[in-house]
Amino acid sequence: MRKTAPKRLYLIPVLSKALDVLELLQSDNRPQGLESIYEQTNISKTTVYRILKTLVHRGYLAQTQDGLYRIVSRPRKIRFGFGSESSEMPFSVDVTKSLKAAAASAGVDLIVLDNRYDATAALENADEFVKQRVDLVIEFQIDEHIAPMIADKVHGAGIPLIAVDIPHPHATFFGVDNYRVGFEAGEFLAQHAKSAWNGNVKWVIGLGISEAGPLVQSRISGAFAGVRSRLPNVGEGVFLNLDGEGLREKSYRLTREFLRKHQGDKGILIAAATDTSALGALKAVRELRRQNHVAIVVQN
Repeated sequence: MRKTAPKRLYLIPVLSKALDVLELLQSDNRPQGLESIYEQTNISKTTVYRILKTLVHRGYLAQTQDGLYRIVSRPRKIRFGFGSESSEMPFSVDVTKSLKAAAASAGVDLIVLDNRYDATAALENADEFVKQRVDLVIEFQIDEHIAPMIADKVHGAGIPLIAVDIPHPHATFFGVDNYRVGFEAGEFLAQHAKSAWNGNVKWVIGLGISEAGPLVQSRISGAFAGVRSRLPNVGEGVFLNLDGEGLREKSYRLTREFLRKHQGDKGILIAAATDTSALGALKAVRELRRQNHVAIVVQN
């Protein structure tokens, strides 16, 4: 009669040893030192020491002042909610990746919901964060008009709020000095005009995003001021605001339409409020083969 082969066990030896240590302290229910645990487990002292330190670091054990180890109540893992601007926008994707990496490194559960660049979606996601009782909400949405509503929902639930890029009431603001970065962008545009076109500028276009409010729009006013600071002879009539809404397709259409209307014009500077708008403008410039006549600068 053939013997049945024993079933293969898919075990992780070091994890099994860690559980032996944890179960020993749970069953004895009293603080113990390294020597005592080592003698009872038959695990190498070095391994026992590293297991103990790891369990202390992760919050399963505590070490007393006299060096003994004891079981502690396992704390609930902290959960953060992140409302991302849009999974289709490069900068938003980068922010999400960065937050996920930081959360994983810190041992924090991160719940990511996509605001889809849409006010209704952002409001629904805020409701979901409140429903799940997260410990912190990080909000990245672009519409200043719904910012108070989102903030009121989160604040009313007693949850701290961090607002990315767009200020929200009751929130800690995380963003740049929009006017200053716009100003520096304008200086770069002016410098390019000097070096490539002898300072001859026909148009300075701001691809803004009005729904984001005056703070984000100050990127464009800052860029215009930066150009004026380096090219003081440029007339006021050459500065033009277009509302690209922070969208690639809208910015592409606006830029293409403008370039078609001004086919013979050279020396066109474009300051875009977002990288998505800049990519739309770039597509139009390349499509109409105007690369030598246009310079684009962008934040994000």
